[in-house]
Amino acid sequence: MPNIVVLVKQVPDTYSERKLASADHTLDRASADAVLDEINERAVEEALQIKEAQGGEVTVLTAGPDRATDAIRKALSMGADKAVHVSDEALHGADIIQTAKVLAKAVGTVDGYDLIIAGNESTDGVGGAIPAMLAELLGLPQLTHARKVEIAGGTVKVERETDTGRQFLEASLPAVVSVGEKINEPRYPSFKGIMAAKKKPVSTLTVADLGIDGGEVGLGNAFTAVTESAPKPPRSAGQRITDEGDGGSKIAEYLVSQKLI
Repeated sequence: MPNIVVLVKQVPDTYSERKLASADHTLDRASADAVLDEINERAVEEALQIKEAQGGEVTVLTAGPDRATDAIRKALSMGADKAVHVSDEALHGADIIQTAKVLAKAVGTVDGYDLIIAGNESTDGVGGAIPAMLAELLGLPQLTHARKVEIAGGTVKVERETDTGRQFLEASLPAVVSVGEKINEPRYPSFKGIMAAKKKPVSTLTVADLGIDGGEVGLGNAFTAVTESAPKPPRSAGQRITDEGDGGSKIAEYLVSQKLI
């Protein structure tokens, strides 16, 4: 019966306008609607399917502000059993390296985990490096970009689709697996699941609880930072071409002037 940890993240809704804060050029999360990242829904779904087939327990884990509780509840309402939420103002502006270190410490608070499942990349940062970094920090094998996952005994097998064909990977548990969009179709939370989620345990931790000095994380100690930003310029009016028998030539001339052909 595998004990599975699923990494989840709350991200700005893709249908909302994403902005950077003028003060420090970090993501202004309050300016947009926030949702559980879709790729994380697929990661949760995969963990739930394994649990339904083999038993075990599913713990969701996130690092984010207080409002990330909404993303946690979504995962719990899908069927996850419990959650760990790392919430600390010291993490504001943390880069991907700091985030991976915090997540590795947080994973360590889950007793006896067998498998860690994550999405291949988030829709806001699109770094795609957290699963690999986490595996390195924890000293675990990594099986990335999976479209199919199987667990048999103490082994995890993954099918990965690439531009040149399919690859089949295998590793001993515990291990880190990241999933792609073709892995499954996530379920919708039922009313019963939504009500049950309100009673499921959520452990809230600070970086100090994880044995991390708050001065070691955050924007001031990040390896990368945005130094300047500007809003996207408004879309200009298009160029209208009247076809008087030479419309095709005029379009071609325009495309040549824009170096598109």
